[in-house]
Amino acid sequence: MAVPAPRRTLTVRRETFPIRGVFRISRGARTEAEVVVAEVRDDQVVGRGECVPYRRYGETVEGVVADIESVAEAVAAGLDWEGLARALPPGAARNAVDCALWDLAAKLTGRPVWQLADMDGPPGPVTTAFTISVDTVEAMAAATRAAAYRPLLKVKLTGEGDLERVRAVRENAPRSRLVVDANEAWTVELLDRFAPALAELGVELIEQPLPAGADDALLGYRCPVPLGADESCHDRSTLEQLRGKYQVVNVKLDKTGGLTEALALKRAAEQAGFDVMVGCMVGTSLAMAPALLAAQGARFVDLDGPLLLARDREPGLRYEGSTVHPADPALWG
Repeated sequence: MAVPAPRRTLTVRRETFPIRGVFRISRGARTEAEVVVAEVRDDQVVGRGECVPYRRYGETVEGVVADIESVAEAVAAGLDWEGLARALPPGAARNAVDCALWDLAAKLTGRPVWQLADMDGPPGPVTTAFTISVDTVEAMAAATRAAAYRPLLKVKLTGEGDLERVRAVRENAPRSRLVVDANEAWTVELLDRFAPALAELGVELIEQPLPAGADDALLGYRCPVPLGADESCHDRSTLEQLRGKYQVVNVKLDKTGGLTEALALKRAAEQAGFDVMVGCMVGTSLAMAPALLAAQGARFVDLDGPLLLARDREPGLRYEGSTVHPADPALWG
């Protein structure tokens, strides 16, 4: 009797991880991270990918799960990365499946993802930013004192009172490099008022000061601190509209739709003269592992998701302070 050939299958599940304390940005606060994991199985080999649905982009956990399930038959029929890009738009759902396919390919071939992706060499450790959530001046000062040993801090901001917040951070972390992130909460008037003082405080980047739909006001804007596009930058199709507004683009796999497009966006951005930041949503080491490949050589790296959690998955990435080491194949890739 003939033994049936193994059939590739795609499964999806949702998981919740508690956040250490409260993660707060201008749009709201959270105490837990809801993630979605896609697994593609080929016989006894399983590839995994994790994504974080984000309401700012119209995503919900339920919707992302449904989107992943919608390509299950195509995955079973051998869907590849190119086909996936046609089947799902950029976003969290495509990210989880894209990274699962990379992980599966690495396990089936016995070759690491960096080789399969034709990168120049194996990934090395990178230094990640550590996020200080927006809060009262006093609370942010206390959080900074606990993190003052970290070489790079990312300070979340919200509008009025932000200069006092950054001054408190600088006073309590005099040797740390600083970047700030307004998450679309400012106006041009606030940017005009804050930017010169932030430059004096040694801030190296102002991330997404204006709402994505209002950032035409940045065309030709002369800012003493480089400006970074996050909510305004998703994949390569959004890159052209950033010219003349921003000097840095934030590449996140949950926006690009996975490692495939993240690597392509990074290359295109650098060729267009942008500096690159590689960032993340608040997720586990499984979400950070593929992003580490995109982070190689980036000007700024912000892959501190697991550091913000009360617990990570096992096995996870190895963090030594703010140094993140490449993933072990038992985790991903």
